[in-house]
Order: sequence, then C-alpha cells, then structure tokens
Amino acid sequence: LPTTACMASQYAGWKISVGNYFGMGSGPGRALGLKPKELYEEIGYQDDFSAAVLVLESNKLPDEEVVEYIAKHCSVDTDNVFIAVAPTSSIAGSVQISARVVETGIHKLESIGFDINCIKSGFGTAPIAPVVGDDTKCMGSTNDCVIYCGETYYTVDFEGTSDELKEYVKNAPSVTSKDYGKPFYTTFKEANFDFFKVDAGMFAPAKVTINDLNSKKTFSSGKFSPDILLESFGVDDV
Repeated sequence: LPTTACMASQYAGWKISVGNYFGMGSGPGRALGLKPKELYEEIGYQDDFSAAVLVLESNKLPDEEVVEYIAKHCSVDTDNVFIAVAPTSSIAGSVQISARVVETGIHKLESIGFDINCIKSGFGTAPIAPVVGDDTKCMGSTNDCVIYCGETYYTVDFEGTSDELKEYVKNAPSVTSKDYGKPFYTTFKEANFDFFKVDAGMFAPAKVTINDLNSKKTFSSGKFSPDILLESFGVDDV
C-alpha cells in the first residue's frame, strides 16, 4: 500500500546527527528503528529483520561512529548496515526528491488530518531538476519540482462525506501555503535559512486528485506554475 511504501520507507523521517555528521535518512531501515515512532503507531507498521538499509541525503559519507549509531537504533550488527548516500546537489539527489512526489502528497494529507490509512493506490509525476549549485540551492530547485509542477493521483476508501473529502483535496496542494509564489530558495533565504520559519504546508504537490471508491467521485485541486520552476532552475534561453 502507498502509506507503507511511502511513509514507512521512502519518507526522509530520520534526522541522523552524530558528531559533525548530519544526514536525512530514508529507506526500510527506518521501520526497524521506528523513526519517527508516532508515525509508525499511526500506520500500524513495524519491521523485524537482521539487516538495515538506508538512503542518506548528505554531502559526505558516514563514518564508523554513524554506522554504529544506526545499527544500535535498528538493533542489527554493524556488518548488516547498508547505506546509499546522495548529496542534494547531484543527479541522484534531484531524481530521488522528484520521486517523492506521491509521498509528499501523502505527508501533506496526513498533516491536515486526513486518514492516510484509507489510501489504496497512488501515482504521480514531477520534473527532475538540473544541478543548479550547492546543496542549499539544489534543495530549493528540487523541492520546487514538486511544489510547482508535481502532480499526484490517489484512490481512497474514504469513510466520510463527499463534502469532507472535497475540503481535504482543496487544502492539499502547495498553492494553499502562504509562502507559495516564489522559488523555495528565495523563501528560505528570506527566513534566514530557518526551516521553522517556512510554512510546512508548502511541501506538497502542485496538483492533487483523489478518486473515492465509496462515492465513486473524483475531486481535483491545485495548479501548475512552470514559470516559477524555470526561475528556480535559472534557465537561460539562447
């Protein structure tokens, strides 16, 4: 199910900070360490396995101390910890963030109170950003792919009314954020690079469509803003 695949694995929900090392962890290893625990309780999922596999969004490789930290939290031997590392400012970094478009939409739905356990299927599309600069710059352009041109479709078994579902769909896209309308890097810079000053509601697909198996109705909301995305990319016509 999408909630298991996206939220129990793909979601970068593990902030790994050990000494001078920092990376955002995603992958099935998170389900061993229950990172974060509240989310796994909400979706009712937990893994029990002898090996841990993680993807770290970071600009350097983890050392032995980081591996030991991960192994401890996942209750596995250090020899059974497998880590892939991708800097934000890389082709792999661009691809993996655009590939999160379905997960980003589920996370946004969860944040506005939607029961994500009723999602039966999901798919989406998003452009892939060029590598435009350092990690901070690329964090902006890669997220803008989802925020301004990402699109998701979900099929759900919703127990509420159609009017209630309409409200969730209406509030799901990124356009509902007070910070919508400019490249993410610009917003981040204006907030003195403090994530807590940026509206979390901005992290959502540009368009969201939901088909309800109960009512057999489909609702869609949001819009594309390709001009903002091209501004974020810094594309020069020649």
